[in-house]
Amino acid sequence: MSKETEKQRWQRNFADLLQELRVAQTGVQILFAFLLTLPFSNGFTRTSEFQRDVYIVALLAAAAATAMIISPVAFHRALFRQGRKPELVRFAHRMASGGLAFMLIAMVSAVLLITDFVLDRPIAFLLTALTGVWFLTFWMILPFARRNWGEDDIDDDDDDPDTSIGR
Repeated sequence: MSKETEKQRWQRNFADLLQELRVAQTGVQILFAFLLTLPFSNGFTRTSEFQRDVYIVALLAAAAATAMIISPVAFHRALFRQGRKPELVRFAHRMASGGLAFMLIAMVSAVLLITDFVLDRPIAFLLTALTGVWFLTFWMILPFARRNWGEDDIDDDDDDPDTSIGR
């Protein structure tokens, strides 16, 4: 098996990022669509001022996540056939990371909005905090804890410091 060239590695990294972004994009777009329609539902008029504030946070965070997660497509269009794949991959990595951060805020805010609407506020805060910890566990704690496990066992070019994105 031959080693891939630097150009092939950047191309593979970009393709991997696009696959990841497709998954995130679908989730954030569904959440964003839900949030866009929520004020037009009959029960929205019964929300408290706190719930409307949480709604605005969730809506704006979902909008920011959507913009950041989709932005690599626009960036790719602007740089198409200019031989700037490393720059594109680095940008896409930053946008994906930022988009996931805003998606976390949107998801947790949406949970707080709904749980505060249907449950007592202390229970809503508890469930929202648990949701935030759950997301952080799977989106940050486990991935970062896992970064160095088995380095001696697996030869993965993605971990080469020269070509790793976002480091």
